[in-house]
Amino acid sequence: MLDIALKLLSELTSRSYKAYIVGGFVRDHLLGIESNDIDITTNATPKEIKEIFEDSCLPNEDYGSVTVMWKGVRFEITTFRREIEYLNNRKPVEIKYIDDLMPDLLRRDFTINTLCMDCEGNILDYLDGKKDIENKIINTVGDAKEKFTEDSLRILRAIRFATILDFELSKEVKSAIMDTKHLLRKLSYYRKKSELEKIFTSPNKRNGIMLLLELGLDNELELPKLKELNDNTTSLIGIWSFLDVTDKYPFNKNELELIKNINKVYELNNMDPYTLYKYGLYVNSVAGEMKGLDIKKITEAYAKLTIHSSSDIEIDSNTIMDILHKKPGKYLKDIYDDLENKILYRKIKNDNKVICDYILANYK
Repeated sequence: MLDIALKLLSELTSRSYKAYIVGGFVRDHLLGIESNDIDITTNATPKEIKEIFEDSCLPNEDYGSVTVMWKGVRFEITTFRREIEYLNNRKPVEIKYIDDLMPDLLRRDFTINTLCMDCEGNILDYLDGKKDIENKIINTVGDAKEKFTEDSLRILRAIRFATILDFELSKEVKSAIMDTKHLLRKLSYYRKKSELEKIFTSPNKRNGIMLLLELGLDNELELPKLKELNDNTTSLIGIWSFLDVTDKYPFNKNELELIKNINKVYELNNMDPYTLYKYGLYVNSVAGEMKGLDIKKITEAYAKLTIHSSSDIEIDSNTIMDILHKKPGKYLKDIYDDLENKILYRKIKNDNKVICDYILANYK
């Protein structure tokens, strides 16, 4: 991956452009973390980049970014720029392409994300990013309050980087977050959810949650139950189920259904045959984990169920209708519901003859 990226840089520099790998990939490279997300910065304009690379597209030309597929790898190539003005504490509404790398680095969020690598693999460190990596500290590029006011998403990004990398926030960063955290109210729930999920899925999530609570971000993020979240819950959907914010944060139809069912079975016995049968192993495992139950025992109980779906019942609708000499009707569902219950609790055996005799005795 790195070799391909360096060759792409050479492709640009051979045409007299400046070009560097920048940001997270270089940071992770120094930390020994494998990464496939490579961002390139260059003084070539989007139009010039498209002329060089045939397989490229402009997701947003005004933003100065071009997506390039080169030798089977996807790269984001962004033109050096200065951001002139921000809208709603989030997006730059005016940018200016420039020819100098330094102003482009100065517009970035954190020093650890300003490291660059040239086409020969040399790392360029103009803003003490290496020092902050060595000290395991998160510092903004320039005034922290100004950075967070420009773009409030950076507040959550600071927490996310501190969580994932197991770094500390500098005193200046913490102070600036306290001064600007109210701006998170204006940030879209989609953006907030995206950053929170990266925090919640980190092995170091407890530290991230403690930072959110320490800085009072649970209030600004409208997560009143965050302080009650325990370490038993490792599943992301389980965390969202516990936090109970589907009225605010965006979830797709499948997520909403899972959250609804997890919350239902949380109040039930997750070893109960009918509960396991009706809601399935995954939902019961998530709810059980939230309660600190032994997931292995829940899995074993599910495996021992006499049936796992109505199709496992050793009789079909046509046979039931033949036995009772009836046409299709609601009674069929009632019979199946009864059979499920009786078979799951081992009151009758899942055997065709036994089931037929039971139906004749109880429904004729």
